[in-house]
Amino acid sequence: MVSSRVVNRRETVGADIAAGLVVFLVALPLCLGIAVASDAPPISGVLAGIIGGLVVGLLSRSHTSVSGPAAGLTAVVAAEIANLGFEGFLLAVLFAGAIQVGLGLAHAGLLSAFVPASVIKGLLAAIGVILILKQVPHLLGHDTDPAGEMSFRQPDHENTFSEFGELLGDVHYGAMFIGLLSVVVLILWEKVRFLKKSKVPGPIVVVLLGVAFSALFRSWGGILAVQGNHLVQIPVAESLSGFTDFLVFPDFGQIGRPDVYVAALTIAMVASLETVLNLEAVDKIDPQKRHSPPSRELLAQGVGNMLAGLIGAIPLTSVVVRGTVNVSSGSRTKLSAIVHGLFLLLAAVVFPSAINWIPLSALAAILIVTGYKLASPRLFLEMWSAGKHQFLPFIATVTAIVLTDLLIGVLIGLAVSVGFILYGNLRRPIRRIVEKHLSGDVLRIELASQVSFLNRAALEKVLMEVPRGGNVLLDARNTVYVDPDVLYLIHDFVQHVAPAHGVTVSMVGFHSKYDLEDRVLYVDYCSRDLRESMTPQQVLQVLRDGNERFRTGNQLTRDLNRQMNATSVGQHPMAVVLGCIDSRNPTELIFDLGLGDIFSVRIAGNVISPKVLGSLEYSCAAAGAKVILVMGHTRCGAVTEAVNRLTAPISPATAVCTHLAAVVKDIQRAVDAPTMRRLKTCTAEDRESLVNQVARRNVALTMDAILERSDVLRGLVVGGQVALVGGMYDVSTGRIDLFPHLLTQLESLD
Repeated sequence: MVSSRVVNRRETVGADIAAGLVVFLVALPLCLGIAVASDAPPISGVLAGIIGGLVVGLLSRSHTSVSGPAAGLTAVVAAEIANLGFEGFLLAVLFAGAIQVGLGLAHAGLLSAFVPASVIKGLLAAIGVILILKQVPHLLGHDTDPAGEMSFRQPDHENTFSEFGELLGDVHYGAMFIGLLSVVVLILWEKVRFLKKSKVPGPIVVVLLGVAFSALFRSWGGILAVQGNHLVQIPVAESLSGFTDFLVFPDFGQIGRPDVYVAALTIAMVASLETVLNLEAVDKIDPQKRHSPPSRELLAQGVGNMLAGLIGAIPLTSVVVRGTVNVSSGSRTKLSAIVHGLFLLLAAVVFPSAINWIPLSALAAILIVTGYKLASPRLFLEMWSAGKHQFLPFIATVTAIVLTDLLIGVLIGLAVSVGFILYGNLRRPIRRIVEKHLSGDVLRIELASQVSFLNRAALEKVLMEVPRGGNVLLDARNTVYVDPDVLYLIHDFVQHVAPAHGVTVSMVGFHSKYDLEDRVLYVDYCSRDLRESMTPQQVLQVLRDGNERFRTGNQLTRDLNRQMNATSVGQHPMAVVLGCIDSRNPTELIFDLGLGDIFSVRIAGNVISPKVLGSLEYSCAAAGAKVILVMGHTRCGAVTEAVNRLTAPISPATAVCTHLAAVVKDIQRAVDAPTMRRLKTCTAEDRESLVNQVARRNVALTMDAILERSDVLRGLVVGGQVALVGGMYDVSTGRIDLFPHLLTQLESLD
């Protein structure tokens, strides 16, 4: 056991180190590019990546997220640097980090739970589309824009689409060869089984091939030579002490400047929103479906940004691109994020010159393949098949992010989602259900969880449509808030409109603070007057309707406490049901009935005995029930036992039940000679069907026995005062099949 744990831990560490290396290779040019796009020193982006890996990675409880400089902050960062200067901007980043720490301690990350899944999926797909569009120029050797530039409008006054026009006159054949070869290798690494299962990640092979070919092309010279801006360009320090010269410290002399605090608040809000959104998005693609606590992530990001402000780094957030590469590279724990930060530190301090041999086109290939995984056609088809309420917010988010930036696009997606919610509330703020109670139809109006002023017009329309003399039930049992305007409408309807129209208004579930008392004014149980007004045929229809409601999950609204109080002084059931003791067929539930509606006699195998007959006679002759229902059911244990004892020895489990023989003997009367012959040769599947046939015949024999052995009940049935009916309940479907006895003068039953 110990050795297996060690092996598993070694596998996990190995997978995390490999994934961390891949993330490092992708993150490095993005760190540099985002810094350049933000008008900040290039090394400030690398410092942000180091902090995101080593500091945030250690403090975070996310196993998937990787932090670093965010492309979504480039416009904010550039504007604030222009306004405050770089040192003043660093002071704002320090304060922004402190604000994020406060947000984390206040558990503000919980707000991420309110972002719809369609928007999160739109965010992922949009990032995938942007990666493809933005990296294609770098794949072909057109490297005029920073690799981390992700906004629609670019610093060179081009945009994502117009940039493709520039490719016509600026393709580098050496970089393009490396880029296209890298794409092919990555695809093969995903498709070929032995390559996919190898412990060497495809992106590392791609980078090594890219370095080899770029060195080869440089040795050849000419148009294939890959150099300059076609390679990673990390600042090179001559020594460790020289690296410290890259560090820049905040200007505390601007601590009294209001612009600093406005910038800090802006950075904190934008960075926090991007973090919780990106965190949620990366969790969606985690194969292990782990949950990252967003408030803890805000706390970790806050500490990271405070350190970033102190040493000269641009702000950082959780980043979808890095997180996606991390997950797709097979990371197991957050160690991969820490390893990626360690590699960034080593690259900046120990071997920056070696890193500058990596061609950007190879890294662009990795990002393009990652983008395709995020924005696969299958995802778009899934969202389309989910319906317009999912697809439209999704596609709006994708389109808006691609044409603007991440934050604006997400806000537009959220606005579309909220629009659908408001539209749904305006059109369907309530559920209208017509319930057929014993006393007549009742319109149940089920209010939503939140009933706002937007629902007032729709609710008023429904109330005005209640017919004169009708019964209406306002059901607020699932409602936690009712707007004052809606309360005024309900009070006015109850006190003035309903009495003028002869409408009876019942209410349940309203809080006492609303000054609306619960009251049920219609009869929802079987009273003497209701039973006397019903014929046996009508009682049977009540049973049919109740079973249909039970089977379809549309049970009536019942006030059981009120029924208990009303029936405590007397009972007037409309039917008596002789059923089996099986736990799967409780009579009141099967027929959607309440307290006081039926008598229920239960005995194994629904067989007859003098005591059972006495109970039936009392129910009909003394108490006035108008229907006797003998109800068997499929897969009956008592019937199965009776059949088994005819064809096999008694099982040890039932042999100890000394009084069971009397029940079994009565049931065995239902096994005729043809059935007996079939039982001896049938398969297991046929046997179950035969047992169910025996159960049905047993119901018919029980009805015969009732008429033969009780003169009282026979007289009531022949005289038409009582209907004798059989039924078979299917425990698999919930449906009951009713059939009359030959002596019962009833219309044909379904």
